[in-house]
Amino acid sequence: MQKNVTLTGQRAHAGAPPGKRRKSWAGRELHHFKNNRELFLLSLPGILYKLIFAYIPMIGLIIAFKNYRYDLGIFGSEWVGLDNFRYLFTTDTAWRITRNTVLYNTAYILVGTSAALLLAILMNEIKAKVSKFYQTALFLPHFLSWVLVGYVAYAFLNHSDGFINRTLESFGLNPVSWYQDAAPWPVILILVQLWKVVGFNTLIYFAGIIGINSEYYEAARIDGATKRQMAFKITIPLMAPIIIIMLILSIGNMFRGDFGLHYFIPNNSGFLYGSTDIIDTYVYRALREVGNVSMSAATGFYQSVVGLVLVLTANGIVRKVDPDNSLW
Repeated sequence: MQKNVTLTGQRAHAGAPPGKRRKSWAGRELHHFKNNRELFLLSLPGILYKLIFAYIPMIGLIIAFKNYRYDLGIFGSEWVGLDNFRYLFTTDTAWRITRNTVLYNTAYILVGTSAALLLAILMNEIKAKVSKFYQTALFLPHFLSWVLVGYVAYAFLNHSDGFINRTLESFGLNPVSWYQDAAPWPVILILVQLWKVVGFNTLIYFAGIIGINSEYYEAARIDGATKRQMAFKITIPLMAPIIIIMLILSIGNMFRGDFGLHYFIPNNSGFLYGSTDIIDTYVYRALREVGNVSMSAATGFYQSVVGLVLVLTANGIVRKVDPDNSLW
């Protein structure tokens, strides 16, 4: 009896009209597009922007594998394979610039995340009217260009009449040649980067803290918890998904340094290359002095591939530890 019912169902499905049959992949996608056409139209400018400025230019990646000549063009230039990558890694400064890029970005991630989270927690403890003032003051440096910030740093660090040296002289101390002494520059770059970037991350974390249900804090107060205990037991654990996402995205740029920070703030001083030089500034100088476009393209391609691998690795580790907090 059951077999007859099954056969009857199969015949009914086989003989069903075309409109009732299961749709193909293209049909399902077309149906999905028709149902959400307003949303697709709203996203069209962003899609076109990415297509024109991000995906179509990827054709130029072929330059990384060619000895590019302007008169021959991209496709007419000689194919050299991995010679451009070999040239990058066989230079005397390859280890130095790679080390500086990784160490600086690691410091920026750790210091920036800690400071932004701390400021967001403190901002949540003050009144709303006062907090708007601090939000504006912290976020304002984010809109300043590195060129302008470089001039501000020069006003502080100038040997002859800089603010810091003037202050040292007023206390009877000798002025410091900041642009000739490489030792203090790791600290200087971290502080400048923190001043400019921390406001943006603080607002992201602050928005996440505002979204936390206030009943958690009320229950903690009833139990006699202190502000510090509520921060470590409630705020930070509930903010973990946002913190992890921000860290994963930051890890993707581990091999891509901030060119403006490392070029304009040290004022491109040759005395500081050992302490401030990164992959991006080195390639820029090589491109400006030698004009090797192929090596510059190879470096950018290398940085992008390594960044992709780091993002996939970091997300994979997070997914194994806590699947709910991974990006995908």
